[in-house]
Amino acid sequence: MRTLGERGDTRRRMLVLIAGLALSFSVVGARLADLNLDAPQIRTGTAGGAGERTARPDIVDRNGVILATDIQTASLHANARKVIDVDEAIEQITTVLPGLDRKVLRDKLESRKAFVWIKRELSPREQIAVHNLGIPGFEFSSETRRVYPLGRLAAHVLGYVNVDNRGASGIERYIDAERLAGTRRGRTSSPLAPVRLSIDVRVQNVLDEELAAAIAAHGAKAGAGVILDVRTGEVVALASMPDFNPNEPAEALDPKRFNRISGALFEPGSTLKAVTVAMALDEGIATLDTRYDATNPLRIGSSTISDFHGQKRPLTLREVFTYSSNIGAGKIAMEAGIERHKAFLRRLGLLSSLKTELPGAPAPSAPRNWRTLNSVTIAFGHGISMTPLHLAAAGAALMNGGLLIPPTFLRRSADFARPLARRVIKPETSEKMRTLMRLNVETGTGRKAQVAGYSIGGKTGTAEKVVNGRYSKKDLRTSFLGVVPADAPKYVTLVMLDEPRPSAATRGQATAGWNAAPLTGRLISRIAPLLGILPDIDATQTASVKETAN
Repeated sequence: MRTLGERGDTRRRMLVLIAGLALSFSVVGARLADLNLDAPQIRTGTAGGAGERTARPDIVDRNGVILATDIQTASLHANARKVIDVDEAIEQITTVLPGLDRKVLRDKLESRKAFVWIKRELSPREQIAVHNLGIPGFEFSSETRRVYPLGRLAAHVLGYVNVDNRGASGIERYIDAERLAGTRRGRTSSPLAPVRLSIDVRVQNVLDEELAAAIAAHGAKAGAGVILDVRTGEVVALASMPDFNPNEPAEALDPKRFNRISGALFEPGSTLKAVTVAMALDEGIATLDTRYDATNPLRIGSSTISDFHGQKRPLTLREVFTYSSNIGAGKIAMEAGIERHKAFLRRLGLLSSLKTELPGAPAPSAPRNWRTLNSVTIAFGHGISMTPLHLAAAGAALMNGGLLIPPTFLRRSADFARPLARRVIKPETSEKMRTLMRLNVETGTGRKAQVAGYSIGGKTGTAEKVVNGRYSKKDLRTSFLGVVPADAPKYVTLVMLDEPRPSAATRGQATAGWNAAPLTGRLISRIAPLLGILPDIDATQTASVKETAN
């Protein structure tokens, strides 16, 4: 039996042992913490700090086709403190990853840091090759990578993500600002539920193909196009070329690959005459039969306004539109007056920023000191700049009965769009504008947009570009604002070519009637069936008989 003294000695020895063990574990724990101090925590599903990858929702088109999704990939890092031979490690790793910079790699491995990135997003083949090297201190991390299965298709709508899987532009940036932040403009949904766009990949593919073909055929520097549902404001397709591959985001940094539809300003040229003529009708300034004398050029101060398709005679309002008369448009603006002209443009949203899900939309550019000459030139699309999406949205309002609907890149029903619509012109004005748009394709400057079996309407636009501070007659930007069907509009199209060149095929012409108009015809002939717009068989047969007779 132990004495009280022996029991006390045993208790003291136990306490010393426990204290020693605690100290040992503390040292080991401190060492482990030190080794992992610089290592990032790889997470998924939540937004984190710098260096962390955030899981993102899929992006799908209106029919559920995947446009962007996440996949799991391996990234390579090293604990520089565990690398035994830096020279040997560099020699080995660069045999399977030859793109690594040896100097940068040496600096990392000689830093003695517990965590340094070697290469992110390895391919499976690269991962196996590195694993087989068995270099001490080299390890893999599982990360989320964003991929775009359809490559360049709708690239300017989708945007791209940075190396940390965060949205840098387009809908990807919108997702970070709205969906991942949990705000989504008043709608509640899971942050990782798919984002359904208004884009239709079938229509988008046709737009890409026809636009690329037109750029090549006419020797243009660039081109762009958009297709808008006039009943909902949905953007069904948007293309801007040169484009980029969001799987290779460095391409997007090329200054020539910008979004020309919603991200840049241009003078619209004569397509804006549709707005001017609509103002004349809606404000009671003129009827379709009102005449404007275009016999002689219009002189304002030292400036002279002439017609490209000059008829040298009085023109009715119908003819002002179909012959695209600058003189007639200028006289309409003068009759309206500066304030009424500005108010009408403002009503159609052409003097304010256009808010959509795509970030970075610029505000239109208009004269600060608006004088009579400004009104006259703006009436035919010079002296004012806006995004093509501005013009497409205003064009949709002119065609759909007079309702301006904010454009969207998200799928939207007609019921959802209805409360967002704002009346900007009378229904009867819209009906007259549909008649004029159709007449222009039948007999006016838009004749080459005609397609057998389809009721197409439209307005050409040819704008001289400003070069070295002056308008250049040889450097043009052509466009065509189209509508189908013209008698019961469903879709508005707008295409644009930058500096198309004349050729034998265009009889030496480079104006919109020779390039943008036929581009629209080819585009509509292919997308109409996809959008449920069937050709009029009787009209097709009649056109066929006429062609045979000729």
